Amino acid sequence: MHFDQRTQAALRSVGLSQEQIQQASDHAVAATEKTANELESFFERETVYSTMDRAHSSSDIQEHTVEYIDIFTHAADIRGYLRFDSWGVPIEGGRALDDGTVELTLGGTVNDRVRFADSSDML
Repeated sequence: MHFDQRTQAALRSVGLSQEQIQQASDHAVAATEKTANELESFFERETVYSTMDRAHSSSDIQEHTVEYIDIFTHAADIRGYLRFDSWGVPIEGGRALDDGTVELTLGGTVNDRVRFADSSDML
């Protein structure tokens, strides 16, 4: 079940049955898997551009060569690893936006929410 015990109790207190709570949980899990698939599809391209703030760059937009993205889901959580040509970073969360870009929370040395696009003009 996607919802923790407190959330399940709160949902029951507003009148949802256990079956309805399970259905809502299933929808949340399916939405998470859909988002993970959208993110994986986006990063199947060779080059992406980002709004990542990099210490040794004077540009507001960065170009990255993508090696791979490895994503796994657990309930509503999306986590994984994004590998570029010479470095990589853990990822958490993420969403595909209506304008064709995606956002990811990058951990480790970046520690920021970053927007990616398939062309620099989109950023």
